[in-house]
Amino acid sequence: MGALYAAHQPWLQRWLRGKLDCQHHAADIAQDTFVRVLGKAEPVEMREPRSYLARIAQGLVYDYRRRQKLEQLYLDALAQLPEAHAPSPETRALHLEALVELDALLDRLPTPVRKAFLLSQLSGLSHAEIAAELKISVATVKRHIVRAVVQCCLDA
Repeated sequence: MGALYAAHQPWLQRWLRGKLDCQHHAADIAQDTFVRVLGKAEPVEMREPRSYLARIAQGLVYDYRRRQKLEQLYLDALAQLPEAHAPSPETRALHLEALVELDALLDRLPTPVRKAFLLSQLSGLSHAEIAAELKISVATVKRHIVRAVVQCCLDA
């Protein structure tokens, strides 16, 4: 593993710096990429190490950007609150971590299940309204929502 790191870490970090425009985030994600490779239960035979590392790093970049977007949306929502109701920095950090975990749970659901669940929970639509919106039956809406709740409860 040391040879893989020595041979490819500088390249990977440069590649990531080009994608992220930030040396520090590129270094963090490069390190996380090698941690993922080390964390594999069984060693992976790599015929194309750069391609393999880039694929892992690209997934980490996606996760990083998704988290950034979620954090910005949360901060925008907080900015709408009167200052007296703004949560403490510790509470904000806990809320953000919970949002990131929930986002990851929901991301593992099939798209129709996730849409039905979010329409139910965030938009407050009735099962009939969701069925009309998604062009599915009310029974399917109910199944989707149950599946989403069960998935979130089991994975949480």
